[in-house]
Amino acid sequence: GGQPRNVQPFSDEDASIETMSHCSGFSDPASFTEDGPEVDEEATQEDLEYKLKGFIDLTLDKSAKTRQAALESLKSAFSSKILYEFIMERRMTLTDSIERCIKKGKSDEQCAAAGLACLLCVQMGSGIESEEIFKTLGPVLKKIVCDGTASIQARQACATCLGICCFIVTDDITELYSTMECLENIFTKAYQRDRDSNGVSSTHNTLLHVSALLAWTLLLTICPMNEVKKKIEMHLHKLPSLLSCDDLNMRIAAGETLALLFELARETDADFFYEDMDLLTEKLRALATDGNKHRAKVDKRKQRSVFRDVLRAVEERDFPTEMVKFGPERMYIDCWVKKQTYETFKEILGSGMQYHLQSNDFLRNVFELGPPVMLDAATLKTMKISRFERHLYNSAAFKARTKARSKCRDKRADVGEFF
Repeated sequence: GGQPRNVQPFSDEDASIETMSHCSGFSDPASFTEDGPEVDEEATQEDLEYKLKGFIDLTLDKSAKTRQAALESLKSAFSSKILYEFIMERRMTLTDSIERCIKKGKSDEQCAAAGLACLLCVQMGSGIESEEIFKTLGPVLKKIVCDGTASIQARQACATCLGICCFIVTDDITELYSTMECLENIFTKAYQRDRDSNGVSSTHNTLLHVSALLAWTLLLTICPMNEVKKKIEMHLHKLPSLLSCDDLNMRIAAGETLALLFELARETDADFFYEDMDLLTEKLRALATDGNKHRAKVDKRKQRSVFRDVLRAVEERDFPTEMVKFGPERMYIDCWVKKQTYETFKEILGSGMQYHLQSNDFLRNVFELGPPVMLDAATLKTMKISRFERHLYNSAAFKARTKARSKCRDKRADVGEFF
């Protein structure tokens, strides 16, 4: 009955057995080796599905520890493989399990269940099935987000989940606005706290405000332009107050949201004018060159790096283009909207982000990558360098890195000032 069962978690070994799946006709180049044995893909897939069925059953176990371990194992599997057909047959069972865990579980279990809900919608993509999932889970997530008695970690996870799932479903504009309003009710409390000299917010509350703000910003990127204008008018003059927050994550979230709002405002109106531009750029420049001795060096580096980009976006309308490599493909992130979307999905998919960019139809549509590139084993094998070549390259890189570091460490070398 109630005795906790030993759950064998979904491991990296399971994820790397073979990255082939029902929906994708290719594997990651890294899964091919020059002299590796042939893998029976059908048997491997059956073995994986057998394990996953066991984890789904364990989400109903009486032991909270067992349920949480099962949820984490399912999360690991969903982030590292495309399992559309398998999930399609069991989506209602999974939805019921997630709902039960969010409603009745404790903090860690609720966080794991909310994370699994995100991955479930990412796997299903935007369609009727995802809409059904969101209709069931949406009200439960909103209730937890607004519940002051729930743990801050659970509310954070549910706020993020609410934003991502709504972003994926998106068909019902009324639901989109309702979700954004729910998130606004959370992060706007940070404005109120800033105006109230006596109100001191704990770090935990600030982290909740950050999660709600980032989820709201993601949803703003898919709003109609008339709604975007309303939101910009409502928040653009209030957000700069959050740049003075003691919490680094809040300062960065506020800065990146400001950059995104300016980008959207200038898209809707080429002659967009912000009244307090001088005061704002002065604040941003101070954060981009912050030398406060009371702050950790790592935090200062991160803050300066982010706010240099934010300042360029606000002052010069410039964005530093980034390139993301996945398999044989490349994607360029050339605007704040794309950056915000990419960072959000990278956060929930982790190391599985590259694989999903290659083979997940929904994500490929979001980033306008077109249909998945189908490559056969022979082509992938020719793309992969030999072990000997890889060894030579790594040796050369190691030597160059060692020489560069040695030079910097030499007290006699004039290395200048490092920030």
